[in-house]
Amino acid sequence: MSYRLKMKIAPWCFIAPFFIVFLIFAVYPVIYSVILSFGTYKGGQVSLSGLRNYSFLLSDKSFFQAILNTFKIGLIQVPVMIFLAIFLACLMNSRLIKGKGFFRMAIFIPVLIDAVSYSVIFSLLFNDKGFINSMIARMGLIPQSWYTNAGLATMMIVIAQTWKWTGYNMIIILSGLQNIPGELYEAAAIDGAGRIQQFFRITIPLLRNMILMVLVTSVNGAVQMFTEPNIITHGGPTGSTTTVMFYLYNMGFKNFNFGIACAGSYVVVAIVVLLTIVQLQAGKEKD
Repeated sequence: MSYRLKMKIAPWCFIAPFFIVFLIFAVYPVIYSVILSFGTYKGGQVSLSGLRNYSFLLSDKSFFQAILNTFKIGLIQVPVMIFLAIFLACLMNSRLIKGKGFFRMAIFIPVLIDAVSYSVIFSLLFNDKGFINSMIARMGLIPQSWYTNAGLATMMIVIAQTWKWTGYNMIIILSGLQNIPGELYEAAAIDGAGRIQQFFRITIPLLRNMILMVLVTSVNGAVQMFTEPNIITHGGPTGSTTTVMFYLYNMGFKNFNFGIACAGSYVVVAIVVLLTIVQLQAGKEKD
């Protein structure tokens, strides 16, 4: 083999392992799941059935209820989380706060805790005899049954998700705040602008891209929520916290309807893509 041919083949030999692993564990499962979404899996064989799986999903009230539950949780959790992230980022960017490194680390630590662990902790905190009800009783109020009330169960998921991801989004927004020139605030102060005017006229407009990125990732994460409703509320009460991903999990791994689960996953992909496009168009700066 000539030296020139060896030099051409050598780079491909180095990247071949990556492509082989990528094809086996990424490309093949996607192609197989697309085929399975148009068929049924039985006895290790896939039998094509056309659009039957998609037709079933469009006529299944439980699927639409799961989508509604997902959006209900997201519509509460995402705005609250982004508001808290902006508020904390402004605090961590203030010159008046001492020990910023410690506080940033403390706020960011929840991101490092795996979803299963913190979901178990939250399920114990909101137990009938847990810490939250004990504190409510000490304040002279009536302890709540968090697991039998649909609204309270939803709030548990919202609180857990907000606790988990606020620090992550705070760091992203803080990086944007630190890139805003201080001269802009000094010039605004000289012109007589107060802190509130500076916040809405300078800070928010210059954080547009950061906030948009946080919004897109948070909404996409809310649509794909699974661990919290699975461990904390088990989808209850009466399916009020069954998210769309929890529904697909039950359909695939409890009912063994893998074709319907695959079809539902691509419906979720379509929803995520549509929401992302809408958010990007809504956040696009006008000329």
